Amino acid sequence: MIRKLAAEAIGTFWLVFGGCGSAVLAASYPDLGIGFVGVSLAFGLTVLTMAYAVGGISGGHFNPAVSLGLAVAHRFEWKDLVPYWIAQVIGGLVGAAVLYAIASGKADFVAGGFASNGYGANSPGGYGMTAALVAEIVLTAGFLIIILGATAKAAPAGFAPIAIGLGLTLIHLISIPVTNTSVNPARSTAVVFFAENGALGQLWLFWLAPLVGATLGGLIWSMVLAPGESPRGIAGAETA
Repeated sequence: MIRKLAAEAIGTFWLVFGGCGSAVLAASYPDLGIGFVGVSLAFGLTVLTMAYAVGGISGGHFNPAVSLGLAVAHRFEWKDLVPYWIAQVIGGLVGAAVLYAIASGKADFVAGGFASNGYGANSPGGYGMTAALVAEIVLTAGFLIIILGATAKAAPAGFAPIAIGLGLTLIHLISIPVTNTSVNPARSTAVVFFAENGALGQLWLFWLAPLVGATLGGLIWSMVLAPGESPRGIAGAETA
């Protein structure tokens, strides 16, 4: 179990450091900024690379909502849910802390939103709470269906991380303007303590909506698409 929790912490660290780091350090860099398309790709690449790197150890969740959805779909043990959540949140917080240490080394650094998620004044496109709630629920449910389908026995072996990484990229392309994209409570929690825009007061939505969406995705998969399927990790292999 220690190896699994360490893998989850490292994977979530990489997701926050790489994904949020692309937003904080590179998205709007003068003349060379990667923009929200680059940030979307960066988040997808963090999951793709770590799913291949450590997915065979822990299943490669890196996200409390994913762990919950997999449990609902009978792909993950309920008894391991809270330990995974703790490891994911800790890994994300360390990733955000390292990112803050780097970003704050610039003379004119201002934390601002610090890649945090939000609605209303904290939404990049000014979207309200209801829009944020619906987007996060629907997109997280879709993400779980992608994960469960890509790791099913009928899916081509070894390609799951690519499908999942591209799925997360697509999710960011859709929802960065709405919420700055969460679909991951650990990612949202990690950066909120460094932000200076009041995002902490909106954090509840970025736990509630992804967890509800993940539950729906897990139920849709297990009850409609593939009842009684055997457990497999995100890397496409049985987890030890």
